Formats: sequence, structure tokens, C-alpha cells
Amino acid sequence: MDPGTSSTSLPDPAGDSERNIPRICGVCGDRATGFHFNAMTCEGCKGFFRRSMKRKAMFTCPFSGDCHITKDNRRHCQACRLKRCVDIGMMKEFILTDEEVQRKREMILKRKEEEALRESLKPKLSEEQQKVIDVLLEAHRKTYDPTYADFTKFRPPVRSQPSSRGAAKSSSLLTQDLSSEDSSDLFSSEAFSTFPDSVDPPPFSSLVLSEEQDESSSMNLEFSQLSMLPHLADLVSYSIQKVIGFAKMIPGFRDLSAEDQIILLKCSAIEVIMLRSNQSFTLEDMSWTCGSSDFKYRVSDVTQAGHSMDLLEPLVKFQVGLKKLNLHEEEHVLLMAICILSPDRPGVRE
Repeated sequence: MDPGTSSTSLPDPAGDSERNIPRICGVCGDRATGFHFNAMTCEGCKGFFRRSMKRKAMFTCPFSGDCHITKDNRRHCQACRLKRCVDIGMMKEFILTDEEVQRKREMILKRKEEEALRESLKPKLSEEQQKVIDVLLEAHRKTYDPTYADFTKFRPPVRSQPSSRGAAKSSSLLTQDLSSEDSSDLFSSEAFSTFPDSVDPPPFSSLVLSEEQDESSSMNLEFSQLSMLPHLADLVSYSIQKVIGFAKMIPGFRDLSAEDQIILLKCSAIEVIMLRSNQSFTLEDMSWTCGSSDFKYRVSDVTQAGHSMDLLEPLVKFQVGLKKLNLHEEEHVLLMAICILSPDRPGVRE
């Protein structure tokens, strides 16, 4: 198509909702390609009007002067065709001069060259980088089940209405629970069966037993006040196992010393779980939806496992902020891998 002819066309003022509606040429009824010289026309009638105006042509109708112009007979009577062009609003003032057409062509060519230059300057992934991303995607898909079918194997969630007194004391009982042998089970796997005693699992570091709290009273909490603890404990244990599985497939991770692998996992496991859980987080109701309604978790469910709002408030803010980034899956898995392989973890040697 001649750039000069297209440059004289105006944008279609119709809204987005009307773009899929068939557009008809107001002169001959053929399929229109847009607004040309102030009217909706086809390419043929656009060119005819432009040529007629530039030549200042004077046509005479060989018939009665009121020919009905169609796609098939539009060449039979130029006079009535031109009259029809004017009647629907086509204006010669919209026709560019030869100089204007040339400038328009140069602008179009310059814009294409600039776009080609920008495209050539965009960073390109190397073959090695793309391979790493592919490996991480496969690792994530092998360790993250979007159907959440395994959740049915956990101890069932039991939701209750805990009292404010129970919620205030719940962190104490949770700390005692995690100080037992169950806490080591959370991090157990075929490759990592033990962890250094000097490193405590970070997810529960903020759940410290208050010095002012009476230990005997915390042990006497009713089960209903921590009704979600068994289910969420199973969920955390399961999630940590999946994080370990993901880490093992990160290129280079298993080349590290066993001690460094353990430290990296202990320091990053809960952070990676927070990243993974963002896939099921919904901004509409601020909850984590993992399949059926039984596995739809709200902040109130987590408080029934002993967590305080001091811990949950920054967690929810993080989930909201991360969700709004609309990360691609590739960005998501890279973020998890970077989190696991952070070299500034305390105790890392290599």
C-alpha cells in the first residue's frame, strides 16, 4: 500500500467494543478499511476520491444523475461516485500534498528504523540462561501441584471461634510444640535428616514465649482455641519437603557442601513457602484458595494455629504487594531460586 495514501486516513473514532463489527464503505458498500478523508470508505473509493480531487476532474453522468453506486458498478459512473463521496462527508482538505506525503514517508521510515534499533538493543537471553530457566520451571512444576490434591492427606482443618484470651496465649503453646522433636521432622528429608543445633527454623523466630506469661495456663488452653494447628502443621511440613525437592533441582545447589545446603534451606524455606503460596493468594478476599472450600485459608484460620497478628500483618502485606506485581512463572521461579541461593545467609562457608 502506498504510504502516502494511508497517511491521509483518520483513526476510526469507534470504540473498542465496535471494532469487531463489519464496517461498510459509505460510497459503494464494499468492506471499509477505516476513515479516509473524513468518511468511512474502502480503499478503492479512497483512491478514487484522492485522484479526482488532485486532477480537479469534472465528470458527467451519462444517465439520469442519480446512479446507485455498488461494489460491482462503481466504475460505471464516475460522476455519481464522486457525488456520493462528497455526500457522505469526504473533504479534499484532508488530502496531503506531494511534499506532505514525502515527509510522511520519511517519518514512517525513520520510525521503523528506530523500532528496529530498539529491538536490536534489547537484552537477549543466552542459551545457558534459557536452559537454567527451563530447568527451574520444570523443578517448580514437579514440586507444586496446582490441584492441591495432597491436602486431603493432612489432618483435617477444624475451624472454631477462638476467644481473645486464647488467641493471645496461642503463640506460647505453638513455641512449646515446635521445641519438641516435631520441629526436626518438618525439615527432614532423604538428603537432609539433621540440622545444626545453632540454627533455629526462622518461620517461628518471632513466636517467643512471653516472660510474663504463665506456662501452666498456656498448657491448659482448650484445643478449640488452636483447632487449625494440626492441619497447618501438616501443611507447613509438606511445603518444606516440596521446597527441599525444588532446591535439589536448582543447577549447582547439590554441588555445595552438605552443611551449606542445610543452612541455605533452613534460612530460606519459609521465605520460599511465602513466595509459593502467593500463587494461591487472591486479592479479592485476601485469602489463600487451595482447591475446595475446606482448603480456603483466611487470616482467622492462621490465628487458630497460634500465630499472632503481629506476625500475620506483614505477611499479608507482602502477599498483596507480590500479587500486584503479576509475575510471570519464569520470574517467579527465578525469585525462589535467588532466595534459596542467597550467599549472605549466616554460617554459609562456600
